[in-house]
Amino acid sequence: MTILQQTEKAAEAVEKQATELKDSGTLIWEQLASWYNSFITMLPNLGIAIVVLIIAYFVSKYVDRGVRKLMANKTQESVKRLAGKSVAILVVLGGIFIAMSVLQLNDAVQGIIAGAGISGLVIGLALQGSLSNIISGIVLSFRKQVKVGDWIETTDYSGQVVEVQLDKFILKEADNNLVVIPNKTIIDNPMKNWTLTTRTRVTLNCGVGYESDLEMVKELAIDTIGGMFEQKGDEEIEFFYNEFGDSSINFMLRFWTDATKAKQKHQALSDAVIGLKKAFDGKNINIPFPIRTLEFNNRLETVRQGVDAS
Repeated sequence: MTILQQTEKAAEAVEKQATELKDSGTLIWEQLASWYNSFITMLPNLGIAIVVLIIAYFVSKYVDRGVRKLMANKTQESVKRLAGKSVAILVVLGGIFIAMSVLQLNDAVQGIIAGAGISGLVIGLALQGSLSNIISGIVLSFRKQVKVGDWIETTDYSGQVVEVQLDKFILKEADNNLVVIPNKTIIDNPMKNWTLTTRTRVTLNCGVGYESDLEMVKELAIDTIGGMFEQKGDEEIEFFYNEFGDSSINFMLRFWTDATKAKQKHQALSDAVIGLKKAFDGKNINIPFPIRTLEFNNRLETVRQGVDAS
């Protein structure tokens, strides 16, 4: 091959490469031009989408405040915040979907919805315990049987309800310590609410000596407690002898008093003990200590054994 032929082939290759570059440049330019034309065409829709997003943002804020005002004095503050934020998020999401529809991104919207469904399922399974507590917290917040300030007993704990959060229940016990209990535990276990009733029955157990006049003891105890605690309606003071004890005849006395907290019941029981002790002392009625009597019926044999030993 001559030098002339090699030169011609090189020139053809350069020319071919130049043609390909020109074609590539033309394609790129045409693509850019297409995108530009599409952008110009979609510019009005883009403006509408932006306006929709702005409106959705401001509407969500007003909806949040409106939901909280609507639920005022009906439930706990944590649930009101959750409800307001949830509705606000739904409004914003609705605005985003509308904006994407205006921009003719329907395929993307469908993909997002499908992905959100799968993601929600995965997240729900992973956070099953936490979600259970949150749902229980929402249920507790709508229950009229328990609210902040009530004195309750549940799961071996007793105290005043300080706060009902979305995932936990906070009690302040009588020793001023805070107890944090998962809401699901509260829902699944029995709960005693002292505040739901204004009256409670107090039980006092005591005993008197075997030498006592039992009829007089009963009458004195009922009169003493009746003078200290007013019995309302069909309420009455109940007195029952229940056993012959080791050193006393024991009885149980029950009466009603005002109490919305455990402390008030304890105070009433303490006052009753003091009052009953004073009344018994005034009538010389003995409340005996535990006594054990040892009786030796074989005294003569004991004496004989003592003489033999000496």
